[in-house]
Amino acid sequence: MNNNKLTAGAIRERAQEAFRNHLKYLSGGDIEAWIGLWHEDGILEFPYGPAGFPEYKQGKADMYEYMLNFPKHFEVQFTDLEFHPAVDPELVIAEFKSTGKHRETGNPYNQTYISVVETKDGLITRYRDFWNPLVAIESTGSMNEVIQFSGPQK
Repeated sequence: MNNNKLTAGAIRERAQEAFRNHLKYLSGGDIEAWIGLWHEDGILEFPYGPAGFPEYKQGKADMYEYMLNFPKHFEVQFTDLEFHPAVDPELVIAEFKSTGKHRETGNPYNQTYISVVETKDGLITRYRDFWNPLVAIESTGSMNEVIQFSGPQK
């Protein structure tokens, strides 16, 4: 749909809905639906990833391969979602938490996130995922497990 015909409020709501669906599909383990939220050349960035963790994943195929095992390893629910509206209605700034566990270790995976997400026409084009790698390391049991989960590096 052409943005020229949408109000800024409608564009913002569409961008926030894409983000809500991102959380819903990840917590539900529906990686097929999750990848459908992305622009073909979208970028998923990890500014706080630990040493050895990729800086980013780019393109649907790369991201799908990366996220495919997420539901096999983590059982999470996302809570406390709060949006911080930006001047650009296609930019989503969100704070939220996850509660859950790592399936193999049984260790908790309770994370706090800040996400900065750029969208275009309702699809995610760039997602900067700010999360605490120490929580992931404690949940999986080791740094090597976190890095192994991240798959091939760029």
